[in-house]
Amino acid sequence: MKRKTKWTCLMMLVVILLLAVAGCRGGAESGSPGDNGPGASPSEQVQEPQTPSPDNEDGTPPSSGSTDNEGEDGNLPENEPEDAVAELLNSMTVKEKIGQLVLVGIEGTALDDTSRRLLEDYHVGGFILFKDNIDSVQQSVDLLNELKKANAVNPVPLWLSIDEEGGRVTRFPDEYVKLPSSGKIGSSGDLALTNRVGGLIAQKVSGVGLNMVFAPVLDIHSNPNNPVIGDRAFGTTAETVSAQGIASMKGIQKNGVVPVVKHFPGHGDTSVDSHLGLPVVDHDLKRLHEVELVPFQQAIDEGADVVMVAHLLMKGIDPDTPSSYSKPVINDLLREEMGFKGVVITDDMTMGAISGSTDVGEASVKSVVAGSNMILIGHEYALEEAVIQALTKAVDSGVITEEMLNDRVRATLELKHKYQLSDEPVKAPDVKSLNQQTKAVLDQLK
Repeated sequence: MKRKTKWTCLMMLVVILLLAVAGCRGGAESGSPGDNGPGASPSEQVQEPQTPSPDNEDGTPPSSGSTDNEGEDGNLPENEPEDAVAELLNSMTVKEKIGQLVLVGIEGTALDDTSRRLLEDYHVGGFILFKDNIDSVQQSVDLLNELKKANAVNPVPLWLSIDEEGGRVTRFPDEYVKLPSSGKIGSSGDLALTNRVGGLIAQKVSGVGLNMVFAPVLDIHSNPNNPVIGDRAFGTTAETVSAQGIASMKGIQKNGVVPVVKHFPGHGDTSVDSHLGLPVVDHDLKRLHEVELVPFQQAIDEGADVVMVAHLLMKGIDPDTPSSYSKPVINDLLREEMGFKGVVITDDMTMGAISGSTDVGEASVKSVVAGSNMILIGHEYALEEAVIQALTKAVDSGVITEEMLNDRVRATLELKHKYQLSDEPVKAPDVKSLNQQTKAVLDQLK
């Protein structure tokens, strides 16, 4: 017993001496205690303070692609999201990951059994609201709070989205004074005003509990026969649309809502409404880079978070496949050539351009393979479930590989993390104050 005790003491002495020698050597290699040398332990490393980026001269926030700690505008410090997102992604089931690939519509003005099943069985990533889902401001708040509560079974908070551009594209009830169209705003040439309107859109959206808005429109109104764009565009030139669109985008971002720029690669010079049929764009790539793609490229350079891809047949890029599920458009052009690293979402796959002539499930699978992160299916529960089943089958068969699935979902999780999405309920907004601000904008445009 004594021999064992002595041996133990001797060994402890040796260990202590070795640790002391190693500590001296490590200190010599790592430099002074204040240096962040390669040998410094985490507790010794001195962290340089992160100074928030100042707002730009027009009052807009820094680009969302900034690596600074941006604080209160919804962005997280640069060193936090990666580990948290990786941990979340690794903990998710395959079904939960497939659910993040879709953003679906809901029928009626309250949570019903089917929408609850979409959450509980399919783990959908989010919802879009339309005019027929909204009766009043308070009802909107109640519906969105119901959806959030029902999503408690899932590990990821919901996208809750809406088309809200101002002008003729608005979903809100008459309690809200309507904002002017993008065309009206753009004609003023006042970027500060445009930024202010973007902020108002975000405040109205977030006030009822939404966190994503399908705006601003970056199409150029270059075809007077266009039946769908018109005054939804900020103007008739690439320069005007770029400047105005970015001011609007940053106004939305600054107020904590995710803007979705649309309709890539450019719906302006078309004469067919993609809600009804498939528009054809004849321009070659050179012309597209000189005109239609300019606002999108500048928005990407300025930190666009999400790009919506339209249902267009771009003859100069892919003459056989609509852009919403074309690899040459989504991966080769948008991702590789234009350098977009964010989230890609399709326009509504139930629109006539796709559903009128194509199997929506098959098109949705091709879109994910081509590079899309989310498929928007805004109408018909049967179609929504058919798309989810088609995606599930594609994952099971390897058409959508595990690596591809993780890649598509990771970008979505990173964006939800960046904007600190939450399923916490909200209270009704101050409608009176928002209306006063809207009236002030309208007075300024007179």
